[in-house]
Amino acid sequence: MASHKIVGREEWLAARKALLAEEKELSRRRDRLSEARQALPWVAVEKPYRFEGPDGEESLAGLFGGNSQLVVYHFMFGPGWKEGCSGCSFLSDHIDGANLHLAHHDVSLVAVSRAPLAEFLPFKKRMGWRFKWVSSHGGDFNHDYGVSFTADDVEKGATYNYAASKPHAEGELPGLSVFAKDDSGQVFHTYSTYARGLDILIGAHNYLDLTPKGRDEASTMDWIRHHDRYGT
Repeated sequence: MASHKIVGREEWLAARKALLAEEKELSRRRDRLSEARQALPWVAVEKPYRFEGPDGEESLAGLFGGNSQLVVYHFMFGPGWKEGCSGCSFLSDHIDGANLHLAHHDVSLVAVSRAPLAEFLPFKKRMGWRFKWVSSHGGDFNHDYGVSFTADDVEKGATYNYAASKPHAEGELPGLSVFAKDDSGQVFHTYSTYARGLDILIGAHNYLDLTPKGRDEASTMDWIRHHDRYGT
């Protein structure tokens, strides 16, 4: 570990108070940003998206369950893959804990991948996850929400909707999209985010950011492994 300046308690307390002022300002700015996000206009979803789930075919509206808000995590698992993206898996390790509470606060959270359901269910079992995970295979959902791209899209350097980075070689990106449903059953797209916008969902990062070494990585998430592969 790199050497740090060593001081007495009073000097440390003065430095800590100075940092606290910055932390409080960041909290206020984050609150304002959340309010602006919640005030974004909505777009009515008119396309009849269909998904394959553990109980059969479902509509986008059906994924809401009994809630009026839906969070979709776009999990990178393309057709023919043997296992999911390690970064998506890292983030997904945080979903079940959150779902214990979200399900009781008018929010449903599901993962959606482009691979057929049968291809990723063994991986879900291996990881021990309980959250709902459905397939958008054969439909436009992933493409329309900026997380799946054809080879032609990539070759042409297409604009990737809201995405801030180019797709992986397999034509996939991680992302998150939020939807709302009104009393008539109409579904609306309210928000999407990609790349570092997903960082807020990873609780482990918040713990690491409190430590002297921080995330201790040469490039973003270069230390991440599937949780059953640490030490191998």
